[in-house]
Amino acid sequence: MDQPTMIGRLLVAAPLLQEDSFRRSVVFVVDDTPDGTLGVILNRPLDMSVDEVVTDWGAYASEPAVMFSGGPVGVGSGIALGAVGPDEPPPGWSPLEGLDPHLGLDGLGVVDLDGPPQVLGGALGAFRVFAGYAGWTGGQLAGEIDEGAWYVVDAVADDVFTTAPDGLWSRVLRRQGGDMALLSTYPDDPTMN
Repeated sequence: MDQPTMIGRLLVAAPLLQEDSFRRSVVFVVDDTPDGTLGVILNRPLDMSVDEVVTDWGAYASEPAVMFSGGPVGVGSGIALGAVGPDEPPPGWSPLEGLDPHLGLDGLGVVDLDGPPQVLGGALGAFRVFAGYAGWTGGQLAGEIDEGAWYVVDAVADDVFTTAPDGLWSRVLRRQGGDMALLSTYPDDPTMN
């Protein structure tokens, strides 16, 4: 029996996951195969404008128009996500493969930063660039989920291009309701409680 894809889902760090790279992170899964899973952290803005890293793309970046730390792997490389409208997708934009159509993330894909920003950027309704990514080998992420390190929840387009990334962890947990909503108020440092 095939496992459902994780593409388009969120990995929300459990409060007790204290590793610096992933503490209170919200990871959007971009690729998921039997060989491994790749995602980008949505709530780690950097103090660096997009134009400082990828020239001529800054004008198209969603607010805040800064680079985001996508994760601890491949920090010298970038992944760009963009949303297109219902018109013909521009060249240099690739839809996320295997995205569950029920998630409502139509039009979300990867942007080729080597393409001309004036052509591609103008066709995007939203755009964000991530330095590095989060990655797991085959079975590694499933083990971490089983250990309780991550909650797997559905993403919405506003998560990927949020204008308020600092509060994303709490907002995503709160909208789940029940016990997860209670976790959204978990103190940053429980020893100070």
